[in-house]
Amino acid sequence: MRTYPTPARKGVEVSCTGGITDDGKWVRLFPVSYRFLTTDKRFRKYQWIAVRVAKSSDFRQESFEIDRDSIEILTEPLPTSNKWEVRKAVVYPLKAHCLCCLEAQRKAEGTPTLGFFKPKNVRRFLIRKDEPNWSEEDLGRLSQYSLFENAPREPLEKIPYKFIYQLVCDEETCKGHHLSCVDWELGESYRQWRRQYGDRWRWAIENKYANELVYEKDLHFFVGTIRAHPASWIITGLFYPPK
Repeated sequence: MRTYPTPARKGVEVSCTGGITDDGKWVRLFPVSYRFLTTDKRFRKYQWIAVRVAKSSDFRQESFEIDRDSIEILTEPLPTSNKWEVRKAVVYPLKAHCLCCLEAQRKAEGTPTLGFFKPKNVRRFLIRKDEPNWSEEDLGRLSQYSLFENAPREPLEKIPYKFIYQLVCDEETCKGHHLSCVDWELGESYRQWRRQYGDRWRWAIENKYANELVYEKDLHFFVGTIRAHPASWIITGLFYPPK
């Protein structure tokens, strides 16, 4: 799972990247300035990589800083054949019963702050206006592109909308959840379809993320907490094998 990039406090821009170790544990690799990586180190989702890490100052147990120069891509992306069988074998052992359970455990133990679950029901997919432009502070950070090697050709585009899933857990006491989705794939869908469809971009987004994924796929969510707001969860990635 990889979130859409945001201006970084250290460096220029950053994308929060979550993964699973070869012994089946969650790991949050941060910061990853993905667009600044050289081509040979631009790992894709569902690829095994080797990388040197060290525990970060982030209090969340799963958070590690990476040595990006040490990234070594080991495999091609895991295949989607047989209804994503190989991907499921890696991800499903970490599947939680529900988000309510993840939060209850986090409150009691301080962890996990990353998780994966299938909602009982997705009630709505919402598109809400957000700030259309970067703040002056953010622009100041992004203006440092020229100081870095391998800087991307295009400046980081601000997504002027928030994408939200309203859902209910498979838990009797669940009162519902209202989760922002910051998955990079969704952000890139907006950018691509706005250019391709013009004013009809909203139809394209809703057709995939509110209709196809919800009704035609076996939709699961990767989620994580926000460092500054430990009790707040966001959707960091989507997992949608065929039903």
